[in-house]
Amino acid sequence: MYSSEEILAMVNQGLDALHLERQPLGLYKPIRYVLSIGGKRIRPVLSLLTYNMYKEDVESAMAVALGVETYHNYTLLHDDVMDRAEVRRGKPCVHKVWNDNTAILSGDSMLVMAYQLVGQCDVACLKEVLDLFTTTALEIGEGQQYDVDFETRMDVKPEEYLEMIRLKTSVLLAAAMKLGALQAGAPEEDCELLYRFGESIGLAFQLQDDLLDVYGDFESFGKRIGGDILCNKKTYLLIKALEGANETQRKELEAWITASEYDADEKVAAVTALYNQIGVRQLCEELVNDYFDQAEVLLEQVNLPLERKELLWQYALGLLGRNS
Repeated sequence: MYSSEEILAMVNQGLDALHLERQPLGLYKPIRYVLSIGGKRIRPVLSLLTYNMYKEDVESAMAVALGVETYHNYTLLHDDVMDRAEVRRGKPCVHKVWNDNTAILSGDSMLVMAYQLVGQCDVACLKEVLDLFTTTALEIGEGQQYDVDFETRMDVKPEEYLEMIRLKTSVLLAAAMKLGALQAGAPEEDCELLYRFGESIGLAFQLQDDLLDVYGDFESFGKRIGGDILCNKKTYLLIKALEGANETQRKELEAWITASEYDADEKVAAVTALYNQIGVRQLCEELVNDYFDQAEVLLEQVNLPLERKELLWQYALGLLGRNS
């Protein structure tokens, strides 16, 4: 079996080899830029690790894995425009290097490229693969719209937020794994267990990302700390803070959310202090642990010897910064 590091190297090599010589340069240069600035390549690595649990010829599943990564990066180009983000993976976002129109159009082309790559899978599983990929793409759009809708609401419930991040983030990790399993001819029950495993890991991963946005550091996070606070994003932290705040704390939170003029550093510090007072960091960490525990149980049920599942489990541990 290949290690995650070996698979990552193969994925990066595959992305470097994508044919981006088409014209005009103004359309394809931003695509080369966003695919070349790194990233953990979590989704294609998960897909190929899953495939490799059943079969050794991971190159056979490479095109679909690259399609998933290309699709993921397409969503980032559009998300960064919508969020007015400035930095991605420690580098200026595409819309900052070029402009909004370029980011949107290059992203659209990446979506087409993603389908082109996914369509290269074995014809025997082509329909299942395309059906899953298409359903996932629709769900991600639905999650994004919920995220946009939440911007104007002050009454978002924790369960609504969790469903939003399941759609916007978790389903692509889950689909990546199931796509690998489908291509490997895994039993249907294993495919579903691995999908649910990916969902649980994805939820834990996104909630931890919410935590890092407030409590992380720029070097490891690759984005400005406090970006969600500045955008008034209805993260789990903010939702639980509004839910658990006393009258004074809620008024202060609402004042920062509705303020049109403020010092960015002051706002981040003030909202973080309120989070600490209300205790939402611990609540979020507990939920991360719950989803992680669910994932462990699901992987245990996959009908493979433990040694065939170990590399995937170790990779999942690494994603969440845990030790074995």
